[in-house]
Amino acid sequence: MTSALIIVDLQPTFCEGGELPVAGGNAVAARVAAHAATHRDDYALIVTTQDWHIDPGAHFSETPDFVDSWPPHGLAGSPGGELHPALAGLAADAAIKKGQHAAAYSGFEGSDAAGRTLAEILRQAGVTQVDVVGLAESHCVAATAVDAVGHGFAARVLTDLTAPVSPESGAAARERMTAAGVELAHS
Repeated sequence: MTSALIIVDLQPTFCEGGELPVAGGNAVAARVAAHAATHRDDYALIVTTQDWHIDPGAHFSETPDFVDSWPPHGLAGSPGGELHPALAGLAADAAIKKGQHAAAYSGFEGSDAAGRTLAEILRQAGVTQVDVVGLAESHCVAATAVDAVGHGFAARVLTDLTAPVSPESGAAARERMTAAGVELAHS
């Protein structure tokens, strides 16, 4: 089985001090960086995804409902939009940017600088299984993992390498992922 590690939206915008902080985000970044370094040989590819918003329309709001609309975050070219500093030595094989002009939760909704989708990149490398980590478990990690299954990949979320927006949203996401066939595992 050929595996890839998908690191979802591990950006300062989603960590403590960012525009949409997830409690424990910086600690998740450190754990993901350590896992990627220790397990690099286990993966044929390491792929990062980033919210990279230019003008995402109704996804941004001055009066967000935190369901369909959010305060501005993950702005293209901003410090908060870059990869978390903990990933500085990562040397990812591919980088997906998503959400430029619309909401995009799943990494499968984005593309790399050459215009390749995440599914194309994984298939070109012969990947059959993905481990999904990053932020936030309840939103973009869950969406990416569920889409991975939909695209025909076996998917695992490494639950100790992610964190939800809230305990309730995390529990709901874990139910949704399990129902879709995503495996929940510890790294």
